[in-house]
Formats: sequence, structure tokens, C-alpha cells
Amino acid sequence: MSENKKILLSILVENYSGTLSKVAGLFTRRGYNIDSLNVAETQDPKISRITVTVTGDSYVIEQITKQLHKLINVIKISILSSESSVQRELMMIKVNSEGQKRSELVQIVNIFKANIIDVQHKNLIVSISGDEDKNNAFLELLKPFGIVEMTRTGPTALERG
Repeated sequence: MSENKKILLSILVENYSGTLSKVAGLFTRRGYNIDSLNVAETQDPKISRITVTVTGDSYVIEQITKQLHKLINVIKISILSSESSVQRELMMIKVNSEGQKRSELVQIVNIFKANIIDVQHKNLIVSISGDEDKNNAFLELLKPFGIVEMTRTGPTALERG
């Protein structure tokens, strides 16, 4: 039995109403959990790229790709490794920043090349784009300040070359 691993699928699909529902429904019907999901048009408005992160063993991954290939609107499926692709995720974090904490927080933001996108009296909203490890390290440094709210996209990627 092979071990579970997190994989990233890049799925090019015809950009029609209901295509995303069909793809997501395939995962649901088979009992596979989607860890993250990003969808947007490509340079061709008739084609969308669905980027899905899923955890499973090699058998599960094989079954998912076989079932996806059967869907009529699917054009191409790629399994993207960190070596064969460029991967990024966007994270936005609202963090407490009252008093003396603000200057320390700004230093951390600058070190990670993140951006302050909103400033209020009691908090800041910061955005960062990077790979999952970088974003997780940044998040750990912000936790002591008090994270009010956060959101992250999950990875999106393009194959190299």
C-alpha cells in the first residue's frame, strides 16, 4: 500500500457553465476530499484552468485522473510537482497591531516581502504571495500579535518550460 501524499492537479477545461460543478462532483461522488481549489479563465476565454490540491495514495490519484479524462469538457490534466512547476498561493491576514507592536510587525512584513494593504487603528491587513512553506513561516511569526482573520487561496501553478 502506498502512502498518502498531497498532489497538485492542473486541469484545462472548456469554459462552460456547469464544468466546475462536474469536476467537483466527480470528487464528491468518489468520496475524495479537495484540499484547495482555484479556477479562472486562461489567456483564451473559452478555456479555464482548475488547480486542485488533493491528498491520496497513488491508486486514488490514478483513479481521479482516469475519471477526469472521461469528462467531456476536460482538455488536459497535468500532475504538477514542485520541481516541474512554479507554485504560489495568496494569503491575506488581518492582524492586531496596536501600539508598540506595529513597528515590529512592519519589520516582519518587510523581511518577507509581504504588503500592507489596509491600515486601521487597531489592525493591519497584510497580503503575501509565495509557496506554502514561506506563507506558513510568515503566519507563525504573526500568531503572537493576534490574528483576527485570515484567508488563503491554496496553490495555483504553471508548468515550467
